[in-house]
Amino acid sequence: MNSGPAKPSPPDLPDYVVNPLESQSPEKLEQVAEYAGELATWKRAKRKHDLEQKRDEEGIDEDELEDLEDRGISIDPTDYEDVPASGAYITIKETKPGYHYYYWQWRDGDSWKNEYIGPVNPRED
Repeated sequence: MNSGPAKPSPPDLPDYVVNPLESQSPEKLEQVAEYAGELATWKRAKRKHDLEQKRDEEGIDEDELEDLEDRGISIDPTDYEDVPASGAYITIKETKPGYHYYYWQWRDGDSWKNEYIGPVNPRED
């Protein structure tokens, strides 16, 4: 007995997303698919905008980049094992009052990642 075309397996999504979709008409599902694509495009653009805005607000300036290079510290993200080649920027973080350090910072999905570079004001020995 032929039962018709096989129903596709749902992606790894929560039941509260999958179950309502299964009760929709093909036309509604096409509308959902179109909206989901547009929403994904918008979210990617917003993420990029937010990253650029955060980089502008928190990233170090050219003088600070030159200072790092003068100290022999690479400002090339590819010289660091876990830092992505694009999207990462150098920022200054205060770990506790009075202690400032350079860090690479980048977006990783919905969270932010950091990698230590060095102190802003190294101690002179």
